[in-house]
Amino acid sequence: MGYRFSDFSNVERALTHSSVRKRAADDFHYERLEFLGDRVLGLTVADWLYAEDKANEGKLSQRLNALVSRATCADVARAIGLGPHIRLGKQARDDGGQDSDNILGDVMEALIGAQFLERGFEDARMMVRSLWADVFAGKAGQRKHPKSALQEWAAGNRRKPPEYALTDRSGPDHALRFTVEVAVKGIGSAQATANSKQEAETQAAAAFLEKYA
Repeated sequence: MGYRFSDFSNVERALTHSSVRKRAADDFHYERLEFLGDRVLGLTVADWLYAEDKANEGKLSQRLNALVSRATCADVARAIGLGPHIRLGKQARDDGGQDSDNILGDVMEALIGAQFLERGFEDARMMVRSLWADVFAGKAGQRKHPKSALQEWAAGNRRKPPEYALTDRSGPDHALRFTVEVAVKGIGSAQATANSKQEAETQAAAAFLEKYA
């Protein structure tokens, strides 16, 4: 990531999914840090937009929602190679958790929260501005993940965020196939089938964009 932490316990917590806990009461996981990082991210991006984008409130809100969305956070996490460092329980790992938008996005926000706790708001703000620079400037180009691209397309067209639904799961345990449908209200839907739920979501988003965007 290019960021140093002197208190590694917060970094370890930020990288730990709740599926790792050994007891129901064990709270050594990222959820509280994610809550904090989400607020730091939102304020940082809102301030950034206010300073550099002269659009009206409606347009600013659309850009804000796209820039802090789970899919965008997950894209940033992928860009810095975060997935392999996340600690997951066996089931979450087998389900493809290391490439799940939900988990990657949450962990990215948790790391922002950890930076805030250790070094304060200014360092956390600079961390966000560094990691989000290409996304903010619209330079992600073809590297943009289909789910992020669809999220931004929906926001830009004044639509509610896309909704993903698992519609079928078939095959033996060693070769499961997942079918996912993605829909944007008022526009339409698309579906795809793949070897993991996450990959099916990605392919469905790509299919939706090809069909409607």
